[in-house]
Amino acid sequence: MTCGEGTRMGKKGAPPVILKADCDNCFGLCCVGLYFSATDGFPADKAAGQPCINLRPDFSCDVHSELLVRGLKGCLAFDCLGAGQKVSQVTFAGRDWRQASDVAVNMFEAFVIMRHLYELLWYLTEAMTFEAASPDHGELAAALAETERFTNLSSQALMGLDLANHREKVNALLRQMSELVRAGLSPERKAVPGGQKKLGLGMDLIGKDLRRTNLRGANLRGAYLIAADLRGADLTGADLIGADLRDSDLRGTDLSQSLFLTQVQVNAAKGDARTKLPARLVFPPHWESQNR
Repeated sequence: MTCGEGTRMGKKGAPPVILKADCDNCFGLCCVGLYFSATDGFPADKAAGQPCINLRPDFSCDVHSELLVRGLKGCLAFDCLGAGQKVSQVTFAGRDWRQASDVAVNMFEAFVIMRHLYELLWYLTEAMTFEAASPDHGELAAALAETERFTNLSSQALMGLDLANHREKVNALLRQMSELVRAGLSPERKAVPGGQKKLGLGMDLIGKDLRRTNLRGANLRGAYLIAADLRGADLTGADLIGADLRDSDLRGTDLSQSLFLTQVQVNAAKGDARTKLPARLVFPPHWESQNR
């Protein structure tokens, strides 16, 4: 598993919210609580709640140093943004699911919910940096504070949280922020090579050659960019929430000013030293190995 970067300062006098995975302080929740499929680049098919075949007794990974060699792209890409250690050390106060089997099911369910909340924290934190959204920073700050409050709920309260409703409220706000930022960066869209449609929400761009396509300010939310060729492209202001970048070619691509890009998306793609990333994302170590 890889770890992302990012820190958001909390309220005055409160510790910061760390949006970075700390596997040493997690009980391997991603390797147990989630459903895995071998076809998605994980070691084997497994049900949620079933430990991965490579999970050690100390919650470390038996093949962590061999993920790239073994082609475990799902493991390489995964990042919980810090939800794992929050559930392990705060929600369940350091209770080990192996030693306290009575909490195991609740712990795994809480982890799934916490992952969603931490993802929203990541997006809201980024939106707070948008100059174009400054008139709405109060609304963003309120949504951020509410989301952070939810992360501190007890396990029972987490289970009762109307997560779908909260996500929809936050997503509506993020869409609004995205439109404000992209307003001055969205000239008339060029047609996608090999097709008649314009670029837009949820498009199927699997395997497309997008090197000559105008992507500044593009709405690529939920777009299927699997194995798409984005070499040398400028994605300034492009909204990438939920875009599937698995095996997309980002060599020489400028993503430094793209919107809502996550470490998981970057980890799942292909890039090189010329790829420009936003400041709070890190260069995936396996990129270097892939380009040798």
